[in-house]
Amino acid sequence: MRISDLNWMQVEDYLKRDDRCILPLGSTEQHAYLSLATDNILAERIATEAAEPLGIPVFPVFAYGITPTFRAFPGSISLRIETYLRVVGDILDNLAAQGFRRIAIVNGHGGNVPAQTYCVEWMADHPGCAVKFYNWWNAPRTWAKVMEIDPVASHASWMENFPWTRLPGIAQPAEQKPRIDDARLRVLAPPAAREYLGDGNYGGLYQRSDEDMQAIWQVALEETRDFLTQNW
Repeated sequence: MRISDLNWMQVEDYLKRDDRCILPLGSTEQHAYLSLATDNILAERIATEAAEPLGIPVFPVFAYGITPTFRAFPGSISLRIETYLRVVGDILDNLAAQGFRRIAIVNGHGGNVPAQTYCVEWMADHPGCAVKFYNWWNAPRTWAKVMEIDPVASHASWMENFPWTRLPGIAQPAEQKPRIDDARLRVLAPPAAREYLGDGNYGGLYQRSDEDMQAIWQVALEETRDFLTQNW
């Protein structure tokens, strides 16, 4: 269930019987021909669908992340690491103060991983609270399914091209883009990174069949649900 579909009194009633919640983390950044909100859409959707039969409330996705490489792409917003961790900390502080003791973070953007270490530090200062951090897109079974379908998969390529991240009226290129050099990209300033990346796809086909994407989603959904129910 989504927090956006509840009022505060319903949340208060929920906290009388359960102390779990889910916080999706995303990023607003270029994804080639896909939505700038791709990471937000996917993180919130996988969290919501996985949590639905479990009755765990899902907060709105934190829609801005750490993505300095893409700052020269219009519409891409990057927070400084210090800013990002302060906001995540404020969110966790509020959740704990209200009675949420088990918090699952479902992350949809690789640049947000500093928050994983931060959560360990936060827990040390908040005895009695548990925070689990989960990168849904590269969890073992999900990533294995991606590699089984097509090993040339990367940022803004086919592996993020779901029906719900596509934009109406936007055609996808038919070719397979050569894989970029990650080591080279890491030393480029944002304008040079934009020039090097071109449309923003890191390499691979731009789109595969909906059947392939649904197969990945089903594995990801089951794996995310397992994460939400285990090791609390």
